[in-house]
Amino acid sequence: MGLPVFSPDISDDEMDRMLDKATDACTFLKAISHEGRLMILCHLVTGEKSVTELEEMLSARQAAVSQQLSRLRMEGLVTPRRDGRTIYYSLTDDRATQILEVVYELFCKDG
Repeated sequence: MGLPVFSPDISDDEMDRMLDKATDACTFLKAISHEGRLMILCHLVTGEKSVTELEEMLSARQAAVSQQLSRLRMEGLVTPRRDGRTIYYSLTDDRATQILEVVYELFCKDG
């Protein structure tokens, strides 16, 4: 994987496309830039979890977990599923997993 090489003669259309992609990336990174949201995503990488399970795993109040899940849902990173009175959350796609793998390699992996 390599980063693109930018030339001084880049077209306006290409520059606009890059700016749109940069905006998308910033929105995504802002969504995961909170330790609570990051921890929720880390737990969801292993599979669907209920709000109650996340509360217990994070040792956090329901209101705090729900607030962070709301932001992740708004940004399209998680999706809810209701089963009776229980709401379960899972990752929407593989973007969060890919980023978390890099974060793990850079900050968490021993050695």
